[in-house]
Amino acid sequence: MKLTTITNISVDGVMQGLGGADEDRRGGFERGGWALPLFDGEAETFLSQVYQRADAFLFGRRTYEIFAGYWGAIADPANPIAAALNTRPKYVASTTLTDPQWADTTVLSGDVAAAIGELKAKPAGELQVHGSGALVRWLFDNQLVDEIILLTYPVVVGQGTRLFPATGPDTALDLVDSRATPEGVTIQVYRPTGRPQYATATAD
Repeated sequence: MKLTTITNISVDGVMQGLGGADEDRRGGFERGGWALPLFDGEAETFLSQVYQRADAFLFGRRTYEIFAGYWGAIADPANPIAAALNTRPKYVASTTLTDPQWADTTVLSGDVAAAIGELKAKPAGELQVHGSGALVRWLFDNQLVDEIILLTYPVVVGQGTRLFPATGPDTALDLVDSRATPEGVTIQVYRPTGRPQYATATAD
């Protein structure tokens, strides 16, 4: 099963609180809701198609709780995102979540790398990670990501949690698809290809 991460980020890499003013105020974050004014019909169509092709979802605890509270309450089968999330298996990497209320949820609290490895070993399908910044960074550190989808919004937020930290492992990426929406959201699809190549010093 292919593991794909899907992340909405600003030009300066912020992924915190994109949907609403009060979505995530950790660390004194006060600029929530920065993505919604730029989320146009083309971006919505693209994301709907991405959700529909998922066979299962993997979340960190905080994103899971946000999604369960919002998408779990939408019972409209005509909504493609709600329909996918409410009818397909969901896995949560957490040591603190003990009683998930969202149907078809499995908590991964032991050897998470081994559990995800078992899911990835299935012969077909796609395991999607939406949001879940800490989990995405951990997946990268453990080389478990097969494909990266970034939706980059034309805004510099200037504060908040970023997708990648100031220091971390280095990864080369192949760009396999790129497009832009009418509101200027750029959508890139990448595949990790191992360590980057670096220029070496040469004598004049």
